[in-house]
Amino acid sequence: MTDKKRLRVIILSHGGAEALLELLSKSGRIDIVGVFVETALEPKRTAKEKIARSIKYDGFFRTAKKFSRKIIGKTEPGNSYTSVQNDLEQCCANLKLPFHRVENYHAASTIERIKNTSADLGILYGTNIIKEPVFSIPRLGSINIHQGLAPYYRGGPTVFSELFNGEKEVGITVHFVAPQVDTGDIVLQKTVPLQYDFAKFGTDFEPFMETFRASLKAPSAKLLAEAVDLIAANRETRIRQDISLGKRYRLPVKTEKDELVRRLKTRFEV
Repeated sequence: MTDKKRLRVIILSHGGAEALLELLSKSGRIDIVGVFVETALEPKRTAKEKIARSIKYDGFFRTAKKFSRKIIGKTEPGNSYTSVQNDLEQCCANLKLPFHRVENYHAASTIERIKNTSADLGILYGTNIIKEPVFSIPRLGSINIHQGLAPYYRGGPTVFSELFNGEKEVGITVHFVAPQVDTGDIVLQKTVPLQYDFAKFGTDFEPFMETFRASLKAPSAKLLAEAVDLIAANRETRIRQDISLGKRYRLPVKTEKDELVRRLKTRFEV
């Protein structure tokens, strides 16, 4: 690319990308030609499958509590994806950006709509796994923001594995998307300190992780915008990952969560 030609980009997100859109909109090298939001965020499961999955990841007691609340018409507090996506839509309206709400990124109709943007670069910002028929559509492929120090920490969830392993920092990585999760060439990367606040959270690590992840939003958006600007100027450096140096992490099961509690107690001599 040359500086005279603006880079046509699309963003795929489940929401929360407002800061990124604001930053990209200020660049003189970039045109945002589509923002795509997926509404079907979870695979369809039977009640039996949902219960079994919940027991695996959260344990029997928490599962019983969660499903009993649903029976009596109460739900656990949490972010509403609909509200988050509505906020993103409003941001697009304010910035006069084309917004597309789709049920599934991999549906034939969605793929056709993405192709029609004639995008040079795709940007993944907080999505589920995107397959090659989608991430390879833009001329240059797609990049992803991964909150983890690739190649050492790939997959997720962010922060849990770092806490589990006693790390003192968490990485933020911008990389090109490849068929294997978080394995593509790295464009930019940085680390932020990770210091667990035991005095405030004790062994209740989930609220700490939620707070810490929220603190990563601003630096993640900034790093991603910097990477896009480098690509638009044809000045990016691509670093190939040696995936033998790390591993892909997955959602922690109940036994791993219990082990983290034990490790936190030992670490802080409780």
